[in-house]
Amino acid sequence: MIITLEDLATAIAARVDIDMESALKDANFVMDLFGFEDRIIDNILEPEDRQLFYILEEEGMLVTEREETTIYDGRSWRTHYWFLNKEAILKYKEEGKRKEEERERREEDAADVYKEIPDELWFGH
Repeated sequence: MIITLEDLATAIAARVDIDMESALKDANFVMDLFGFEDRIIDNILEPEDRQLFYILEEEGMLVTEREETTIYDGRSWRTHYWFLNKEAILKYKEEGKRKEEERERREEDAADVYKEIPDELWFGH
């Protein structure tokens, strides 16, 4: 399953309730980090970058996982990863598209009201 920049941006805009331009910026940042991978290691993130990841995790678009390994001297080593939750992203993208279509339909309906007003009411006689 492939997630595009537009998929993620639409999902972000719908779930985080931000404009599409900001969502595209955030989605681009996330997609640049993931590249063609499904997971990235947490320690590549700067603290301010991690904030965005926490927001997306809260919305279900990213998930974390921890791997524990025993190193040569017997100590445990933990590695934290971030994964794209592709199913959630695609679901939220569809929700975002539906919301946008509903908004456009409401705007069209509002414009139709004006078409019903006779011309003589528009012009003062």
